[in-house]
Amino acid sequence: MAAGFPKPGDFAIFAFETEFYIVAVFAVILTGISKSGLGGGLGQLSVPLMAMFISPVAAAAIMLPVLIMIDVPNLWNYRHDWHRGNVAVMVPGAIIGIGIGAVTYRHIDDNTVRLLLGILTLIFAFSYFLQRSPLDQSSPRGRALGLTCGTISGFTSFVAHAGGAPLKFFLLPQRLDKRIFVGTHVMFFFIINQIKVWPYLWLGQFSAENLTTSLILAPAVPLGVWLGWRLNRVLPMDLFYKICYGLLFVAGVKLIWDGLTLGG
Repeated sequence: MAAGFPKPGDFAIFAFETEFYIVAVFAVILTGISKSGLGGGLGQLSVPLMAMFISPVAAAAIMLPVLIMIDVPNLWNYRHDWHRGNVAVMVPGAIIGIGIGAVTYRHIDDNTVRLLLGILTLIFAFSYFLQRSPLDQSSPRGRALGLTCGTISGFTSFVAHAGGAPLKFFLLPQRLDKRIFVGTHVMFFFIINQIKVWPYLWLGQFSAENLTTSLILAPAVPLGVWLGWRLNRVLPMDLFYKICYGLLFVAGVKLIWDGLTLGG
């Protein structure tokens, strides 16, 4: 275990260093803004930021309850603004992906998963910026593609904390209204985050220290959510999609970086 990480069996309300809480609060606010206003993207940075001070496994376990806290008000705010067809196509695949991730969690190289997903994500992001005119596919894409993207999203969300990129790969070319886009993202991840709780429990990732830390970070959630809602209201559609694809590019770079450097 790396120096500075709390040892099993030790318990304190503030289990980590002060610097961790400062960075973690920033990460929670950033995640709230991203999930509430842009359909995710920046939230993928939360675990790596926190992992500068604690183990990545602990960071992921701390963030899951926080993500659910962010999901709940967003579920209400976007309750009428989500694409049922897309969610219905992708969720069954996500359940399969989570199951595969839970069963193989201790045996897979999650950095290889990050690297491959990052390469695919960058290819997709570049394809948008290189094309002459934006794609416009207002109807849901094929069921096979949706099921595949859902499976990859569920799997990578579980093992590499990177489920947003496959979802965007499926949704972004549809050029949905920005509220529908974010609302669909909210509904999809609300469902799979609830499902992920059970394998996290099964794998013993929810320690008293981790859950207490999640509660300590909870007051930062409303600010991030509110800022995200404001951002979604004021952004023009074209700028909204440029930002979303830009975040997808950032996510791809981050995935490749993590795949090459973590555990190396």
